[in-house]
Amino acid sequence: MAPTPPVPLVNLPNALTVLRLILVPVFLLALFAGGGHDAAWRWTATAIFAVAAITDRYDGHIARKRGLVTDFGKIADPIADKALTGSALIGLSMLSDLAWWVTLVILIREVGITLLRLAVLRYGVIAATPGGKAKTLAQVVAIGLFLMPLPNAISWLPIGMMALALILTVATGVDYLIRAMALISHGPANRRPRTSRPPTASSPGDRP
Repeated sequence: MAPTPPVPLVNLPNALTVLRLILVPVFLLALFAGGGHDAAWRWTATAIFAVAAITDRYDGHIARKRGLVTDFGKIADPIADKALTGSALIGLSMLSDLAWWVTLVILIREVGITLLRLAVLRYGVIAATPGGKAKTLAQVVAIGLFLMPLPNAISWLPIGMMALALILTVATGVDYLIRAMALISHGPANRRPRTSRPPTASSPGDRP
């Protein structure tokens, strides 16, 4: 049997991930242009954020579908995700459009769970859940709504969406912590009895 050829580092999913990283400073420039509250620049920032968020949706999907998962993608994809959402949240808080405590809750949860995922790797992999995917979607939509220069009549819309995002952020974080503790209680994976079905590894696009 011929050996499986290595996955090339330069491929479409990785290019999309790099594009997302490049768009982060471009997004911030647009967000703070014109004093941070110019309508035209806010729509521009919203459009850039939307494009970057779309690349997040497709890079992992394409990587899995075409067998283009790489170590670079596994590392760079979550970094790009956190850079995009983190910069948007911090930027909105700096402009006094979003309370700092909201930004801190989300960032602490995201960074904390990412570190926890790395810490429990020797015990096994905790699969992503539909709740994690819903959390990510809610965060992106909420941030997008806060970026838009919406009229006061519908100012409740971004607030309500962010409230939902916060609930999902905290709930999925607690769920992940509980499952991580349960995994640790069973000991390292290499000391457990082997089963007929090995755990499935996480790949780019998985959302805890």
